[in-house]
Amino acid sequence: MNSFGLIFRVSLFGESHGPAIGVVIDGCPPGIHIAADEFIPDLKRRQSGKRGTTDRREPDRPEIISGIFNGLTTGAPITVITGNKDKISSDYDEFKSVPRPGHADYVAGIKYSGYSDLRGSGHFSGRITWGLVAAGVLAKKIIQPANISAKLISAGGSSDVEETLNKAIEGGDTIGGIIECIVSNPRKALGEPFFYPVESAISHIIFAIPAIRGIEFGSGFAAAGMKGSEHNDPFIDKDGRTSTNHAGGINGGITNGNDIVFRVAVKPASSTGIEQRTFNFESEEMTTLKVRGRHDTCIALRMPVIVEAATAIVIADLLMVDRSIHNRSWT
Repeated sequence: MNSFGLIFRVSLFGESHGPAIGVVIDGCPPGIHIAADEFIPDLKRRQSGKRGTTDRREPDRPEIISGIFNGLTTGAPITVITGNKDKISSDYDEFKSVPRPGHADYVAGIKYSGYSDLRGSGHFSGRITWGLVAAGVLAKKIIQPANISAKLISAGGSSDVEETLNKAIEGGDTIGGIIECIVSNPRKALGEPFFYPVESAISHIIFAIPAIRGIEFGSGFAAAGMKGSEHNDPFIDKDGRTSTNHAGGINGGITNGNDIVFRVAVKPASSTGIEQRTFNFESEEMTTLKVRGRHDTCIALRMPVIVEAATAIVIADLLMVDRSIHNRSWT
């Protein structure tokens, strides 16, 4: 279950401290212009280096293994990888006996009978999202002229991201955030009710991103407190534009041509510098854990490009599912 998509199918592989991580993209149409350097701008947006992000520094250079020849997609599966260079695996030795609260250490140990790779959180690491971003670069080409833009609109419960971030860094703790994503100029009538509508598909892949705790479309949870006459989006022209967008560009699970708008809640990173009382499964006693290693104060800072990529993957897949896709030029 490390793959997503019905036709434009994305499979992630690798571990945080393994030799390499990467992605296999199957079902990509042939003839799309793409070069290795075109992956770099979005991959750099995902990289650490900014204040409040981890000190781990990976070059993240993409290496194309298959599916692209003479700068064009061939129609065969595309494989893109990058090496893991900056690793300090000893930081994770104790987590087999003392799993980190909030992390996947405990459940992974049970599910995989103690064989899972805990170094850097292994396959559960946010590092694996490198492959999502790489696949998103191709997906963004496929869905043109639609454009996707995501941004961090609050962190730690405040719209003043810098101030809240500084306080968290000074206190040695971590904070979460809210990402808003907008798909402008989306194609109309995408989505397959009942079990592959746009909201379901986007929610599915968004929740595959580590640390996501919630998603809302349009007016979201606020809709529960509105009247129908307030929440409805009246049409204002023959192109289907609406005067409001409480539906977030989606009716009946199908795109209506207005902007697709949704927001994502990102939890604070579980690897916090604050000491925590938790259980030692080897000694069977309570103990004090202070997580060592290099971790983000606010993982939401690096999330916008990942959310964009995941959304692009969904839109690309829905385009291919839709029968009218056969009339589209990919070049």
